Amino acid sequence: MKRAKILFIITFFFTVFSGGVVFGADDLCRGSFINPLTDIRWEGIFPIRIAGVEVKGPAGMDNPDSGSGSVLCFCKRGIKFTIGVTVSYWNPARIVETTKIPWCFPTLGMKLNIGDHWKHTGTYSSGADEGYTFTNAHNLIFNLFDILNIFIDIPCVPHEGFDIAYFSELDPSWNSDSVAYFLNPEALLFANPTAQLACVADSSATVAGWPIDSLFWCAGGWGSVYPFSGHNINSDYTRGNALNMARVLYRNARIGVMWDTGIDECGAVITPVWVKSHFKVHQIKPVRGPIMPIGRPSVLWEESKNPPGGTLKGAADNFSWEVFKFVKCCMGYSE
Repeated sequence: MKRAKILFIITFFFTVFSGGVVFGADDLCRGSFINPLTDIRWEGIFPIRIAGVEVKGPAGMDNPDSGSGSVLCFCKRGIKFTIGVTVSYWNPARIVETTKIPWCFPTLGMKLNIGDHWKHTGTYSSGADEGYTFTNAHNLIFNLFDILNIFIDIPCVPHEGFDIAYFSELDPSWNSDSVAYFLNPEALLFANPTAQLACVADSSATVAGWPIDSLFWCAGGWGSVYPFSGHNINSDYTRGNALNMARVLYRNARIGVMWDTGIDECGAVITPVWVKSHFKVHQIKPVRGPIMPIGRPSVLWEESKNPPGGTLKGAADNFSWEVFKFVKCCMGYSE
């Protein structure tokens, strides 16, 4: 892991100083580097529960059903035993970008100058019956607590700092539904009206609470998370970007590169079938949006979130999404 990060840093600076990165970029990929103090809704780390005592924040969202846990806990981690109390909170651990312009990184305020290779430009079309959306997507490991050097003694959380973990521009499955179906054939089980109709219940559940985890193929009012590609049928471009953001999260959980920190209080676990209620998100760019669960109907939050001319934070049609992951951990005395 350390060697990979060193290689990434060397490659990044080589690209910058060789003219391969355009900061500020053109008008279609306009932006500035994220400001953690003003761009992130820090109230998203609440509620915080310590030994059964809950501290609610201004966001007004309770923890999911799996968030209570026991007051006292006992864990075996390696050769050590821990006895203590259960602590839970929300960790601002990821940023997902969904962009119309290939190699545009609105969160970092830059665009990679790759040339004409892998250029799959985002599109949007609408008609009387359906709309069509395609976006590129990037997964940024952006653990703000690690970057700011706080909460670093939480034993249940992978300490990752910053990295760019995924480029859809290099992923053939993101640009082809057929390839995505081949890699995840279970998607065919949910490509029917009955399975999609169940997403209505999931959407309703997110209006005032959390999504239904058993309906894992749904992203509430945003649509189906299958297939794991950048194409989706959506009559609204902002909602289409939100769906692609959810697809990136499920894809990462599906292939085991993002572990769930809210199931086992003794440590993170692999979840090939994601637990949707262990994520909440908010839009960062081009306009900062409210904190919400996966799948909340876009009519409740999307107004003016993608201005035609963009904003000083970023150009239109290039989105950044802050992802909070639920953490439940046993903390106490270790021997």
